[in-house]
Amino acid sequence: MRVDKFLWCVRQFKTRSIATEACNKGYIKLNNSVVKASKDVFIGDVLGVRKNQINYTFEIIAMPISRLGAKLVSLYLVDTTPVEEFERLKLIQYSQEYYRSKGTGRPTKKDRRDLEDFADDFEI
Repeated sequence: MRVDKFLWCVRQFKTRSIATEACNKGYIKLNNSVVKASKDVFIGDVLGVRKNQINYTFEIIAMPISRLGAKLVSLYLVDTTPVEEFERLKLIQYSQEYYRSKGTGRPTKKDRRDLEDFADDFEI
C-alpha cells in the first residue's frame, strides 16, 4: 500500500492530498529515510510523521483494506513516539503563552506600534 494512502487510512491525515503534500515536503520518513507518496509500506516498517511540531513514530503491525474508524486504528499501528516529544510541545505552548495569554484577541494598534518600535531598535 502507498504511504499516502496508508496515512489516510489510519487517520493521520484528513485527506489523501494532505498526506501526499506532507510526503512531498519531507515530513514523512519510512525506516529513517524521507520517502515520496508512492513508496510502498509493509508490515514491520517504522513510519515517522512530522505533524504539529511533533515527530511521531509508528510501527506498522497490519495493513488496512480501506479507511478505518478511529477506534480501530490501534489494531494497525503502534505509537512509539518518545515522551520527550510531547513534553517539548508543552514547552513550546508555554513559551507562546508567556508573550501573549490565550483569549486576549488580536493585538491592538498600540501593541503593533510597540512591536514595530522594538523591531526598529534591532535593524542595521
